[in-house]
Amino acid sequence: MQAVDKQDTAKPISLWHDVTLVHVDPSTNKPTPYLNFVNEIPKFSRKKYEIATDEDGNPIKQDEKKGNLREFKKGDIFFNYGCLPRTWEDPTFIHPDAEGCRGDNDPVDVCEIGLKVVKPGDVRPVKILGILCMIDEGEADWKVVTIDAEDKWAPFLNDIEDVETHLPGTLDAIREWFRTYKIPDGKPPNVFGLGERFMNKTYALEIIKECNHAWKELITGEKERQLSEQDEGVQKLVRKLSKSNLLDLAPESDEPPTF
Repeated sequence: MQAVDKQDTAKPISLWHDVTLVHVDPSTNKPTPYLNFVNEIPKFSRKKYEIATDEDGNPIKQDEKKGNLREFKKGDIFFNYGCLPRTWEDPTFIHPDAEGCRGDNDPVDVCEIGLKVVKPGDVRPVKILGILCMIDEGEADWKVVTIDAEDKWAPFLNDIEDVETHLPGTLDAIREWFRTYKIPDGKPPNVFGLGERFMNKTYALEIIKECNHAWKELITGEKERQLSEQDEGVQKLVRKLSKSNLLDLAPESDEPPTF
């Protein structure tokens, strides 16, 4: 599915590049305290939709492996799952808390724990609550925990400890989902950095800032110019993404997000 401009439905837009990271109030055109969340997989479903980061326009597609459309064999996911636009987990960067693992070459993943089922491709303002560092097949794969800004629980959830207070068991269930969801595919359980702890909002925002900066380096071509010291596999990954996305460069007038 390809997103299009609301004013010009013939004009495709990239949900990765053309949606701002910081949510802007459409009535005032001013930034809000929230970030934008692009949903890929609705809660209570299992088809593995994701943004095609290496295709022009970055449509949302059901992932394929060996010609077969992919689903979670574990079963339905119980939260809305997607990503933060204008972020990128840089495969040339090893975060000091990521157990020596590089970024996974994708936008930052989001688990939205609100009550509403969000459709693939919908963009929602969310409150950032915390983050989990998952290690997936040797790659750092951060999972940001959020709540829709208009959800009935949103006024009560402002940081990660509030989730355990008001929605006990939710964080443990998220961690166990990610630990075990690949076991039905014959793979071992995933592991986690930082002692398997969910880190707080402040920590999460620092990771998001880093990944927003990495995204800017990717789409301007700066990252590709820095690849000489990387191994051939990483060079190919970055060059493929860079060539696919340079033409989708966001407007220069857009200010970097501040938190």
